[in-house]
Amino acid sequence: MLPLDTHGFPPALAAVAGVAFDHDGDEDVDYTPYEGFLTAEETTDWFRAWTGNAELDGDAFRVIGQSGSGGYVAFWRIRPGRPVAEQPVVFCGSEGEMCVLAEDLAGFLWFLADGWGPIDVAYPGHRVPRPSPELAAVAERFAGAGSRRPAAEIQAAAARAFPGFEETVDALCR
Repeated sequence: MLPLDTHGFPPALAAVAGVAFDHDGDEDVDYTPYEGFLTAEETTDWFRAWTGNAELDGDAFRVIGQSGSGGYVAFWRIRPGRPVAEQPVVFCGSEGEMCVLAEDLAGFLWFLADGWGPIDVAYPGHRVPRPSPELAAVAERFAGAGSRRPAAEIQAAAARAFPGFEETVDALCR
């Protein structure tokens, strides 16, 4: 794997990467945070392979982590002119799953703090999420305690705000 590009990487995500994510059992969050963005070359290689379209680049995404099965969590740069922290966070699973996880970085921090990972959206009910005090401390520090909401509410609001994510990506696969 090429070195991770840390240019412009949000300090909140660096703090998330400093928290230990247990991967010992089915009850644990299936998420591995990165310490920086994937490089543009890696992102393009992944996006081309994932969509089956060799003409695409991965410029619309900034990959920030992955699930145990190899699916990627990324910022979807759909809001022109807005910083990456204000872009929605999405999951593109190894089996073709596509979900909007949070409307922005602040929501994603609380999503994680509530004990959720990307697979919990793709496969609801497969486990009981356990809130993380360490991730809650990160979310409070970077997003503010006043923005705290349950993960289910964060994800539902994101799905309503960006209902065309799956259709947009599907169109690229043709």
